[in-house]
Formats: sequence, C-alpha cells, structure tokens
Amino acid sequence: MNSDEIRSGFLSFFESKGHRIIPSSSLIPHGDPTLLLTTAGMVQFKPYFLGQEMPPSPRLASCQKCFRTTDIERVGDPTHLTFFEMLGNFSIGDYFKKEAIAWGWEFVTKHLKIPEEKLWITIFLDDDEAFRYWREIGVPEDRITRLGEEDNFWGPAGDSGPCGPCSEINYDLGIEFGCGRDTCAPGCECTRFSEIWNLVFTEYNQDKGGKRTPLPKPNIDTGMGLERVAAVMQGKLTVYETDVFAPLLERVSKLTGKKYGADEETDHAMRIVAEHSRGIVFLTGDGVLPSNEGRGYVLRRLLRRAALFGRRLGLDKPFLTETAQVTIDQMIHVYPELRQRRDAILRTVQHEEARFRETLNTGLEMLEAIMDRGAGKREKSLSGGEVFRLYDTYGFPAELTAEIASDEGFSVDQNGFEYEMEEQREKARAAHKFELGEKAQIEGLAGIKGTRFAGYSTLRVDSAIAAIVVNSSAVKEVTDGQEAGIILEATPFYGEMGGQVGDTGDISGATGRFQVTDTVRIPPGIIVHRGKVVEGVLSVEDVVIATVDEQRRRDIARNHTATHLLQMALRQVVGEHVQQRGSLVAPDSFTFDFSHLTALMPEEIHEVQRVVNDRVRQNLPVYDEELPYRKAIEEGVIALFDEKYGEKVRVLRVGRPPVSAELCGGTHVTTTGEIGFFYILTERSIGSGMRRIEAVTGREAEAQLEKHLSDLRAIAREVGATPDNVREKVEAAVNELDLARRRVEGLERELARIEANALLGQEETVNGVKVLAARVSSRSFEIMREMSDLLREKLGSGIIVLGTVYEDKPAFVAAVTPDLVTKGYDAGKIVREVARSTAGGGGGKPTLAQGSGKNKNKLDEALRLVQRLVEEQR
Repeated sequence: MNSDEIRSGFLSFFESKGHRIIPSSSLIPHGDPTLLLTTAGMVQFKPYFLGQEMPPSPRLASCQKCFRTTDIERVGDPTHLTFFEMLGNFSIGDYFKKEAIAWGWEFVTKHLKIPEEKLWITIFLDDDEAFRYWREIGVPEDRITRLGEEDNFWGPAGDSGPCGPCSEINYDLGIEFGCGRDTCAPGCECTRFSEIWNLVFTEYNQDKGGKRTPLPKPNIDTGMGLERVAAVMQGKLTVYETDVFAPLLERVSKLTGKKYGADEETDHAMRIVAEHSRGIVFLTGDGVLPSNEGRGYVLRRLLRRAALFGRRLGLDKPFLTETAQVTIDQMIHVYPELRQRRDAILRTVQHEEARFRETLNTGLEMLEAIMDRGAGKREKSLSGGEVFRLYDTYGFPAELTAEIASDEGFSVDQNGFEYEMEEQREKARAAHKFELGEKAQIEGLAGIKGTRFAGYSTLRVDSAIAAIVVNSSAVKEVTDGQEAGIILEATPFYGEMGGQVGDTGDISGATGRFQVTDTVRIPPGIIVHRGKVVEGVLSVEDVVIATVDEQRRRDIARNHTATHLLQMALRQVVGEHVQQRGSLVAPDSFTFDFSHLTALMPEEIHEVQRVVNDRVRQNLPVYDEELPYRKAIEEGVIALFDEKYGEKVRVLRVGRPPVSAELCGGTHVTTTGEIGFFYILTERSIGSGMRRIEAVTGREAEAQLEKHLSDLRAIAREVGATPDNVREKVEAAVNELDLARRRVEGLERELARIEANALLGQEETVNGVKVLAARVSSRSFEIMREMSDLLREKLGSGIIVLGTVYEDKPAFVAAVTPDLVTKGYDAGKIVREVARSTAGGGGGKPTLAQGSGKNKNKLDEALRLVQRLVEEQR
C-alpha cells in the first residue's frame, strides 16, 4: 500500500464514521503566538478544544503538514524527520476513549490489515478505563504496557493548551530487532517497537505555569505519522526506503552519481539532502522566507545544511531547485497550493543557495584554519567569537558550525556565541520568541454567540443590543460620556480582520446614541463596536439602528479592491512568484507587502500602476461566491499564506472572466470604476525577500496628484522655468553641482594619498605585528577606507587604525591584513573598543571595520588604545 492509498484510506474511513474532512492548515500557526511552526494535527483545532470557537462538526479528520525543529541536527540517521504528514481524527466534546480505541483498532487491523499479533499497546500508568476498552476488543493483557508521564501523557502544543493521557499503538518489528530480554516491550530503549498511532485523551487545559484544569468536555486528538505507517505497510525498516522518499533519493543519486545503500557516510548525506528538500519546499510554500530569526532562521538552517551536505556528495553547483522540483511534482496532487506557489518556492531556494555558496568555500577554509590552529595548541574548542565570525561574515548558522566541529572532535562555546549575538543586536534575539497580541478578556459573555454580519449588502441595520462591555466586564447599561464596547445581534459594521481596519459610525436607539470609533472581532466570531455614548442611555436588549460612516467605508472599499488589482498587476508585470504577505487597508491609503527578492525598477512601478488603472477604467464587475476551500484552491484562487480558512470560503472575483480571484472576507466596491484612480506612493524593502508598496486611490489619489503638481510649479518658479521645462533646468543644475563635487573629491583623494604615504615609517611593532594608529585630516569614511587599503598594501602585513573628526564627532576606520585575521586579529573588535572609549560604537568584517563616537576630545586617547588592544587580541 503506497502513501497516497494510506492517506486517502484513512480520511475515507473516518468520513464513514461521521467525521468532516478538514484541509491541512499552514505550517505557520494562525493566531497562536506560543508556536513557531505547526507541530501536530490538533494545532488548528486548538480554539475548538478550548471552547473559544465553534467547530464545523464535533467530529473532524485531517492530514496535516507538520514541522518539528528539535531533530534538525539528528536528520541523516535512518529515523528522524523535520517535515512530516500527520493523519488524525478528532472529537470536540463528542466521542471519547471507547470509540477512539475501537476505531483505531478497526482501521489498523481491518483496513491496513496489520496482523493483530504484531501490535502492542501502551497506556498511561493509572488509565484503567483505556485498559478495559483495549481488553474488550481482544488485545491480550500481556501486550498492554503501562508507562509514565514522560511516555504516555501528551503535553500542550506550545507552552500552554489542551493536554491529557494517551495510548499508543506500536508495531513489533520482531525479536531480532530487540534487546533479547524477556521483559522487552514498548518503552524499551531498543529498536524493536515502532509507534505508529498516538491516541490522546484530551481532558485538561494546562496554563503557562503548568497548572492543569479539566476541560468543559473531554476530547480526542489522535496522530498517525504517515511516513512511519508507510514503512510498516511497505515492509521497510526506515521511512527513507518507502515511496515517500524514493523519488528524492533517486534524483540525488542521479545528480551525484552515487548509489543509496552503498556506504553509510554517503547514505547519511543523501538522507539529509532528501529530507531537508521536503521541509524547504513546504516551509517556503507556506510563506516562510530565509532570515536570521524565527521561522526564517529554521528555513535558512535547512537550506544551508542541505547545501553543505550536497557539497560533501560532490555537488559543486547549485542543486536544491532540482530536489525542490521533485517534491513539488510528487506532492502537488495532495497540496494544490504548491502549483500556484511553485515559482516563488524555486526563486527563493535558488537565491538563498546562491548566497550561501558565495561564502561557503571561504567559510569552510576559515573553519578548517581555526581548527588546525586549535589542534596545534591542543585546544579542541571553538570560541564564541570564532563561531560568531563564521555566522556573521560567512553565513554559517552556529548549529552547522557546531555539527562540523563535532565531527572533528571539537566543542563550541555556545554561551560565548550568544553573548556576541547580543552585543551585535539589541533587538529580540531568541529565534522562538513571539509576542502575544492584546486579547480582549471579557467576563460575562458566556452566552453570547457570533455576531451576524450584514455589511456586505447594507450600511444600515435594525438590531438589538446583545451585550455591553466596560473595562473588560459585561454591564447592563451605559450612560452619556461613558466609553464602552457594544455587541449587537446583527451589524453592518466590519470588524478589523484580514488587514482591513474596522468601521466607524453610529448606533442610535430611542433613549441614546453611541459614536463608534472602531470595530474589532473577538472569539468566537463576536463583533465589538468600540466608542462612547454621546447622548442619553443605552441598555442591553434595546432596539437600535446601526449606521456605518458611508464615505469612510467607500474609501476603504476602494483601497481594498485596489489591493487585489495590485497583486494581479504585480504577478503580471514582475512574475507569478509574487505572493501577498500582508496588508493594511485604511480609508486614506493602503500598504501591500509581497514576496520579491529585489527592488522594483521605476519602469516596473510605472507599468504596474498602468495595468491597475487600465482595469479601473474598464469598470469591471466585483462579485463574490462561496466555495469549498479545496475546490477554490484547485481553481487557482489565491489564498494568504498564514491565514486560517474554514471548509467553506468566500471568493472575491474581479471581471468576467475574472482577472483576479482571491479568498477574502473584506468589503469591496461593486465595479472597479468606483476606485477612480490608483497611485503608488512608495516601494521599499521591509526585510529579506519582502517588499512593501504604499498606495492611494480615489479622493486621496487626487489630493496627492494635486500636491505633486503644486510642488512642481513651486520648483519651476525657484529655478526660473515652467512646469514643462523644469526637468531640463534641474538636471543642468545637478550636473553642474556633480562636476564641482567630483573636482573636490579628486583633490581630497590626492591629499589623502600624500598623507597616507607620509604615515609610512610611523608604525610600531607589537608582538611581532606592525601597528599604525594615527589621526588624519580626511573628513570621509570612504576616503579613510581608501587610505587604509593603500597602507595595507604598502605594509604587506599589519593593523591600521585611522581617526578623524567628522561632523563634529570622532570617526574611525580599522583594517587588518588577511594573514593576521587567520591568527585571530579582528578589525571589528578593535574599532568597537576604540569607538567605545569615545562614547560610541562600531563594527564590520575582520579585515575592515568602522565606527564613530560622541566625544571628539577623546580622539587621540582612543588611538593610543590600539597598541593595548592588539596585545590583548593576541
């Protein structure tokens, strides 16, 4: 039975038991700051288990994409994985242990047809109820093992959440794989037993302090690793021998000319490349981009570790796009979103691998030189500074350096590395740190269900007040001047969601009026109108009229529809790899974040703007429809990477046939002509591989154009021109200034060369190293760097530190020749300490760095420090 048959068979089986099949959620957990990545099937159902949201059905089943970071360094052995698929069935307050156990046994023995005598069961120490149910279906008592909390109590996904005792189904590989003891059973440290299914009986909610309280209703959360079951069903000893990895290992074998199974060292490297290639595709496909923190750092580690082990296999050219392509082709029928994200995945992989390869050889040579030097001194440890330099200069993740060093018998000073990281960055430095957003914790709303939203078709609704909130507590009434949150049974007000800001407006009743200044959403689907009573009194159950600020809503709608047209235009002009990564849709403007590796060219910005305005002038219809999520994705509808979608989704289309189709719950214009005009204000980087466009439409676009025309007329007057010929006048003036500037720079460089030559002969020798520290007259970092280059060339080997006063502050440039860098001297460290003595700081590469301070009177004193710093570095 292949993996596709196992996956579809599992879902079909539980569908026949009344379960609703839910698509896999993203590897980026939605709305859960306690988790870095989705680690289990229950993650997307956590709000249901906690009673925060209503599930679409009390019985659910899924095949969930999962990623666990704890085993990255262990991947390469025959068992460990980072990315895997988890099959699971879930009960939200419906069935419990009896049914979960019976159905689990039925699927394994009747549908997978695994012989009963090959199966062993584990249960929690005191779970007599589970023991009874296993015995009732015929499992012999001697094949049921009781284990403690470490093995058979399932903790929360993250630092808090649902948890409970569990029971596992284990496959017996045979006594030949065991330890030989008569007591050998699941829980033994030998390799005889393989866990294939974990049935978690979720009974408690655990808080961050570890305190457990009973859930309102017990739940079921099960997890079956698809890859492990495939190994059992296909008679393989490891997951790498199954059909899951066969295409990848075949491609790696073809690329390297090496055969899998020939020798363990080669197999180890091939498994790393194959396994990481899967993780790379799915992380990138769900919107993760390589970076130096958080999820992006996990992806970067995978990419660079795979590239390194590919190099060990003899792959001296980029290859990860080829293995990524194999994964996409293999999995696209299961996860159709890979089809529309293929280009983005391949571009990201290609770019990151190329960046790493630029420094890989130099970094490895540097690491080898450090270890050779240490071995010569009988020091088998890498300092934190050395590990940091490899990370900062050559892009080696510290974990990768530690892994390479460990292979050679070296340890790593991890604490020292962390100290260096903290010194370099004063921002958040823990890769797994996520801030909790402000959440409304409101008492007294237990009976309130979701608010009915009527704002797609009307801006005015007759409704009744369902609840009133003041200072996070429900109250019966509010009076003139009080700030509060009002919850209606039905509302035309859009609550902030999906990047669109909340509506403002007015709620009026017979006895009072409430001015709405913002509208937000809280679980489970409740819309809260924030604002202030401006007249009279309002009470719970009052009949009121809710009216949205029409002009503001229409401005928001213009901007929101424009974001859809903008994404369409970007994909048309820049490339299909472009994917939205976020937005903020307000009445006066909007921002649109998207994936792209380089800045847009001016002509690209112009063409994007032209395409959007062309669609605006065509006055295309804008309309929505409801579809099953999977059907929408298969039709090519665009979805946000980190958004959580239900089984049914709202599809917003523009044009017939559509020129744009996206999943969207926001409010929009009815035809594109209502947008009026679209104008891009800025385009800039907001991080590695991420760009942001700020734009305006309608009235604000008109105001921006008028301002620009007014500025143009003012500039024309200043240079004695008309708006028609002002460009030529300004260009002539700029060219004249550039010519004068170049003449001045030429004179400065000539003076600097003379001054640098005059310094030769003033160097001193410290521990056999030539050291030159001097004040110079240059007022430019660039020219000081050129002077340091000249002096390095003339000296051949040495350390140079130059200082000057620039813009009334001390400024420094330090340079170290390459031969001295290999001996441990570091220009960045030297300049940092020199600048610190003048109340400043600095940094850079080991060969060249610069810094500045605040106290110019300490410049000469700082330069005198250089000799001592050189002595200490040695």
